[in-house]
Amino acid sequence: METTTSKAKKSKLKFSSEMYLKWYEEMQLMRRFEERAGQLYGMQKIKGFCHLYIGQEAVVAGAISVLKPEDNMITAYREHAHALGKGITAREVMAELYGKITGCSKGKGGSMHMFSKEKKFFGGHGIVGGQIPLGAGLAFADKYNNTGLVTVCYMGDGAVRQGALHEAFNMAMLWELPVVFIVENNAYAMGTSVERTSNVHELYKLGLAYDMPSYPVDGMSVEAVHEAMTMAVDHARAGKGPMFLEMNTYRYRGHSMSDPAKYRTKEEVEGYKAKDPIEMVKATIIENKFATEEQIEAINAKINDIVEDSVKFAEESPYPDASELYKDVYDQSDYPYIIE
Repeated sequence: METTTSKAKKSKLKFSSEMYLKWYEEMQLMRRFEERAGQLYGMQKIKGFCHLYIGQEAVVAGAISVLKPEDNMITAYREHAHALGKGITAREVMAELYGKITGCSKGKGGSMHMFSKEKKFFGGHGIVGGQIPLGAGLAFADKYNNTGLVTVCYMGDGAVRQGALHEAFNMAMLWELPVVFIVENNAYAMGTSVERTSNVHELYKLGLAYDMPSYPVDGMSVEAVHEAMTMAVDHARAGKGPMFLEMNTYRYRGHSMSDPAKYRTKEEVEGYKAKDPIEMVKATIIENKFATEEQIEAINAKINDIVEDSVKFAEESPYPDASELYKDVYDQSDYPYIIE
């Protein structure tokens, strides 16, 4: 028998069972992929830098459920989940981590520089804050060409201290560009807390200096992210200019694979894990009978198969030929006078 409380919770739900199941599957793929990537890095199958997204999955999943496939996305170097969310296959992302020719950047970008022109995913940028003016530029192109598309530009909390942010914010507002700026505030820029690096602790307030509509969002709640993104994307698509959202989230792992994260307590990490976005969505699914435990396990098994298939694909793919160093440097269709 249903209790009055469970009936009340059901009546408050704003989203369909299909949406919750979609969110669960997307976030679970991001989580399992990152966990496997971490294992493979430890086995030295993946080399170079590797920044995992574990804990922050709702920030991407809640945005993707609002965007059109044709909308642009650009982000920083903690990007595996963004690439997966934008539709780049697990095979292509894993192969890129392995440095193989079948990767989405032909093995030349690695963990931090993934791109897909077809999926409208424009990186992956290793320079802190370097993607912010580029995001404004993508939005400028869409406004100039009157495409009706929106650009979503992600950044970390450390990047808001870069001067490029302020220049980009000023121009985006001046020209009313269709861009949604998102700061993923996971509380630490590498190993330094926001409180130690910024006089402004509520980072969304930085946008207010430019009269940019700016709001804080619970980045651990996929529902809250979806609702905020709906507001921001509709605003931008209607020609009203940019919006700045501060997604308050948390990464469970260190800044990168070489970071033991000794600058925070176990209690702090466990406090955030208590409101894990995937577990919260799973609880909603089970409580509202959108799926049974057996059906959830079937989804998990499907995700595990996708991840293991991506590993097998990456292992069996060839490395790029040395001649690839000279390819994709210039778009010669626009510059026919460039001679190889």
